[in-house]
Amino acid sequence: MYKTHSRPSRSSSPKRKSFSGGSKFRSRPKNGGSPRFSNGKRGGNRRGNFSKPSKLDISTFINKAVETKQEEEKFVPDNSFAELSINTNLKNNILEKNYKEMTPIQDKTIPLILQGKDIVGLANTGTGKTAAFLIPLINKILLDRDEQIIILAPTRELAIQIEEELRSFTENMRIFSTTCVGGTPIYKQIRKLQKPNQFIIGTPGRIMDLMKRNVLKLDNIKTIVLDEADRMLDMGFINDIRFIISKMPKERHTLFFSATMSPVIENLITEFLENPINISVKTQNTSKNINQDVIKLEGRDKLKVLGELLSNPEFSKVLIFGRTKHGVERLSKKLFKQGFKTESIHGNKNHEQRQRSLKKFKEDGVQTLIATDIVARGLDINNVSHVINYDLPETYDDYIHRIGRTGRASKTGTALTFVD
Repeated sequence: MYKTHSRPSRSSSPKRKSFSGGSKFRSRPKNGGSPRFSNGKRGGNRRGNFSKPSKLDISTFINKAVETKQEEEKFVPDNSFAELSINTNLKNNILEKNYKEMTPIQDKTIPLILQGKDIVGLANTGTGKTAAFLIPLINKILLDRDEQIIILAPTRELAIQIEEELRSFTENMRIFSTTCVGGTPIYKQIRKLQKPNQFIIGTPGRIMDLMKRNVLKLDNIKTIVLDEADRMLDMGFINDIRFIISKMPKERHTLFFSATMSPVIENLITEFLENPINISVKTQNTSKNINQDVIKLEGRDKLKVLGELLSNPEFSKVLIFGRTKHGVERLSKKLFKQGFKTESIHGNKNHEQRQRSLKKFKEDGVQTLIATDIVARGLDINNVSHVINYDLPETYDDYIHRIGRTGRASKTGTALTFVD
């Protein structure tokens, strides 16, 4: 059995902590601009490699899963997919996908989006918010085929996942979409944008590039979704977002989704949303069904300890997080030499390589996926048995999003963090 450090169970996740210490991350500029690091570079995909992460309270990584009790109050939605006043074909596609009861974010937001209200949705990862905004927006398109909608996401993986879900809802409806992300030939996206598209889904950087080439004009696009907005701001996209929204009509429909709320996000909401309705369904920082623990190395070889863990049969589908792209790639190669089936995802891989690695992991073609934080948010990967923080996360928020890849859909998962 692997060696961990434990303490008595708790019924709820730890409160958010404040941090200090050796992070290179500097406070945001007073004008609300992009965060910068001590090397002067912007954040996000442009971050580069960090030095030591912020000093985190290790006790926040220890928390035992809580078994669901029968007497625990079950969420009862006010609405149902079957009773929604939406297009019949869309409703049939939803029901064929075996969507039964709405999640809290879906129950609270879908009726309001159908009414054309601006929304600020604060929800944990894995709560079904993609369907929460796609379903009413697809209905909007079906009511008026001349409508166009733009959806911004922080990473190409999340943008592609959104389009995949969109296609599953719009089968046989002749609704067209283009995904505009970096790492792929831009000329292909330009060609697709020259044809009719009801949905344009992309990352801020590539959308900006297409706009500057005068290929993409937003003058007549009256609906925008900002998904994982806090992550986009963390990645240094705030000025890109400001530019993109400034090119849209002043009267528009804006949907803003975030897992966390900060003063910068609040300022952005005030700047660009018109009397938004705030929906918060965040009940706790981490899922109750994630066992959280630490692996105290105590002088042991880190790679050897990881190999011993992965040799246990219960470690069937493991997502391992590293801090830098070079470190992730080195670790992947070392584990492969030890005989483990593994893939890696990081910023030095091109689009096709990243998608191939993710596909293999999703379809159980490999046991482990080793990644930087680019896959920590939003991605829906079934049956991840364990998340291992091989390197400490930069912040507690990063930790929350990393471990949120396991313990999904009412299943129990395990999150382990290596500490010296």
